[in-house]
Amino acid sequence: MTSATSHMPKATIMRPAQSALPPDLDAAVETVRAFNRVWTRRIGVIGDSDLYSPFSLAEARILYEVANGHDVAATDLAAGLGLDAGYLSRLLTRLEKAGLLTRTAGGPDGRRRTLELTPAGRQAADDLRARTRTELAVLLETFPDTERAGLVAAMAAATRRLGGGLPAPIVLRPHRIGDLGWVVHRHGRLYAEEHGWDIRFEALVAEILAGIIRNFDPARDGSWIAESDGAIVGSVFVVRTDDPDTAKLRLLLVEPAARGRGLGRLLVDTALACARERGYRRMVLWTNDPLVTARRIYERAGFSLVSEQSHSDFGPEMTGQMWEKVL
Repeated sequence: MTSATSHMPKATIMRPAQSALPPDLDAAVETVRAFNRVWTRRIGVIGDSDLYSPFSLAEARILYEVANGHDVAATDLAAGLGLDAGYLSRLLTRLEKAGLLTRTAGGPDGRRRTLELTPAGRQAADDLRARTRTELAVLLETFPDTERAGLVAAMAAATRRLGGGLPAPIVLRPHRIGDLGWVVHRHGRLYAEEHGWDIRFEALVAEILAGIIRNFDPARDGSWIAESDGAIVGSVFVVRTDDPDTAKLRLLLVEPAARGRGLGRLLVDTALACARERGYRRMVLWTNDPLVTARRIYERAGFSLVSEQSHSDFGPEMTGQMWEKVL
């Protein structure tokens, strides 16, 4: 008797066709495939989960993008992450139900849904970032300095090319020798070009930084230099005052090429987190009314205007302003 299975079609094994690619392109393809295999194995990304968190890779990316963006909408995420709108909507609903994210109507017609992280969502994003950074730092420390520099430079170049010309990522680090001279130089040049301030402002910045260098205490002060693809693109400092409960935010700067990427907000948020960590109860800052973008960042961070005084210390007439925030 013939078995029923004997009439079933046999599975066809598909064998790869002989490569018809030119030899140089064929070798390049195999090089990329080899890199993909090695890299995913080294960082532990296989499947749909994120090694460092209870979130899927897509959820982790959403938390990251919303935490580091400004007025992010679902349509922005769909375009930026290449996600189907329906799939993205389900992910956002899941994060919203978990108490990590909120959607707020906005825009001229009220139809743009802006995404914001809740305190729990921001904490989750911070935890993700910290765990990922720690694991990658352990990996990168296994390379000698020169090899690590070459690897990172190659990854930065690949990121820009594969991202269709997207700018290199921005990282924050403490100041090093030579950085503070850059801060003086760029403050002097930018404020002269954009606001017409004279050399007395550059002198003031130099005096402030000289004091920071002489008196810097890592337990009470903080400094961050923003760097992108090896170039400095911003700065901010936290310095102690005569009042042990009060810190001062100083010398916030964002290079024109790095504007519009949320860097100013990131620098201010980082300075505030530092002040809280060091036990300060209040932060103050001094700015001037022509610096509209900076003042918007301060307002968004919760600073309040407490006093104003007109002056022409750097040439043009302007109004100096003192702002403060209870931490």
